[in-house]
Amino acid sequence: MIDFFNSLPSDMKIYWGIVVFSTLVFIIQSVLTFIGMDATDGTDADFEGSDLTGGEEPFQLFTFRNLINFLLGFSWTGVAFSSVIENRTLLMALAIIIGILFIGIFFLIMKQMMKLAENNSFKIDDTLNQIAEVYIPVPEKHAGKGKISISVHGAMHEIDAVTDDENRIPTGTTVRIVKIESPTLVTVKKM
Repeated sequence: MIDFFNSLPSDMKIYWGIVVFSTLVFIIQSVLTFIGMDATDGTDADFEGSDLTGGEEPFQLFTFRNLINFLLGFSWTGVAFSSVIENRTLLMALAIIIGILFIGIFFLIMKQMMKLAENNSFKIDDTLNQIAEVYIPVPEKHAGKGKISISVHGAMHEIDAVTDDENRIPTGTTVRIVKIESPTLVTVKKM
């Protein structure tokens, strides 16, 4: 193994050194993440500064994890394409591009994982002043309950509804929720 390493050109020694280091660190980071000891997953910055997305997502460009991701793409590209691309400048340029691509892929994966962590639980308070559609006719004032259909956080919900109007509200009518009566009942008004 040492003879193999010593026989390499100096630029390939650098690529292989980075491959060994970054792959080892990546494996350690992955194991720590899967057993729950690395709770940030590269979303916290290693310094004070602005984030990459202007505050929408807590993804920081300059983190140790992103450095390792870049080095993985950079070094493995250098090793994999060294026999195909003879021009060392072109090889390094390709390695840098692939390293940056690795950071972009990591960003997309983290963004999708953060969507899984969103709290999309239904709260009746989120429906106040929202528009809904009558599903089961809502009887006139104090004559009983009907049902409305409303989309909250991208999910459709059916909620019991009453009205203070003097007329019955038929199926398919657009209504606004004007009051929360209980965790399962709202007051609606015809639009």
